[in-house]
Amino acid sequence: MKMDRARELEKEMLTCTFCGFCKSVCPYFEDNQWDPSVARGKVILAYGLARNEIEPDDSVVKRMYQCTTCKDCERRCPSNIRVIDIVQATRADLVKAGHVIPAHAKIVENIENTGNPYGETKDVDFGVHPKEANVGYFIGCTARYRNTSIAQHSISILKKLRIDFTLIDEVCCGSTLHRIGQPQNDFVRLMKENVKAAQDRGVKKLLFTCAGCLHTFKEEYAKHLDCSFEVEHMVQFLARQNLKLRPLPRKITYHDPCHIGRHMKIYEEPRALLKKIPEAEFVEMRQSQESSRCCGGGGGVRSADPDASRRMASKRLDSASEVADVLVTSCPFCVNTLEFGNETVEADIEILDITELIDGLLVTSCIGDDAP
Repeated sequence: MKMDRARELEKEMLTCTFCGFCKSVCPYFEDNQWDPSVARGKVILAYGLARNEIEPDDSVVKRMYQCTTCKDCERRCPSNIRVIDIVQATRADLVKAGHVIPAHAKIVENIENTGNPYGETKDVDFGVHPKEANVGYFIGCTARYRNTSIAQHSISILKKLRIDFTLIDEVCCGSTLHRIGQPQNDFVRLMKENVKAAQDRGVKKLLFTCAGCLHTFKEEYAKHLDCSFEVEHMVQFLARQNLKLRPLPRKITYHDPCHIGRHMKIYEEPRALLKKIPEAEFVEMRQSQESSRCCGGGGGVRSADPDASRRMASKRLDSASEVADVLVTSCPFCVNTLEFGNETVEADIEILDITELIDGLLVTSCIGDDAP
């Protein structure tokens, strides 16, 4: 089997000393205690595949997909190994050789046929007429088709702030395809559609509520296309606004989505926003900010290994319920996965996206000096 992408990272693989520090933070290792599921195990497997010393049998393929790409192993790694690059490169080589997880094949088929990973064909009307505007809102597939309340509340906030905004004719951002190793050409095709859709509406700033969508636009699109607009998460935008919020006498904690947390270092803005809520007590979980644990949904894990995803989410719910009665995050897919996990533990805690919480408390507002 040709391992062209993985072979480019052989030097990176050989840098691993197999110290095992990654075992202390990996959500998959915490779940199953199998060394091939942790970063150092995947580096060994990737190297074996790249050198044609092992065969890509079902057990090897399974282990290479037991990674949420949360990047906590990279944070903990004393050798600063680019583990996520190794995992994604190896996955791309496996896919090229025809080794595709069945659940992922269905996602690819859905995106090809419907433009979204869920295979939804019905258009969802959010009551915003298409027009040209400087500000655009990229809803993302999960907020559009699964957790629609997040899109509705985000639109409500923008209207209350009297922001002149528009929605764009978006398709899947391609994040999932990229994480599971699908061909780059398919990914670039989606990029071009979305960039053109934003440019056609004259967008100068594109806002996101999905952490994965923002990360993909910010980090991946720029490698292939010249985007003429700025991209920003809604929490960054709202943190600059002069918001008047009703009191909420409850304990609130925050779950950092991996895509905007460890991947993009957006830690302060969501916390600053939550601390604006009168009478609310903000508390951190034991593992927060850069050491925050993954919800268990990323990297194609939610679809390929839902049982493990649920268990990882359940542990995050247990940690949150120890300190608060409201768990807030800033990603529809995190909300969805945490709710999925709570079907098991039934923690006595409310799970909300930050837009749902803020819109419910927003009374009046003044546009901040930095707002468009």
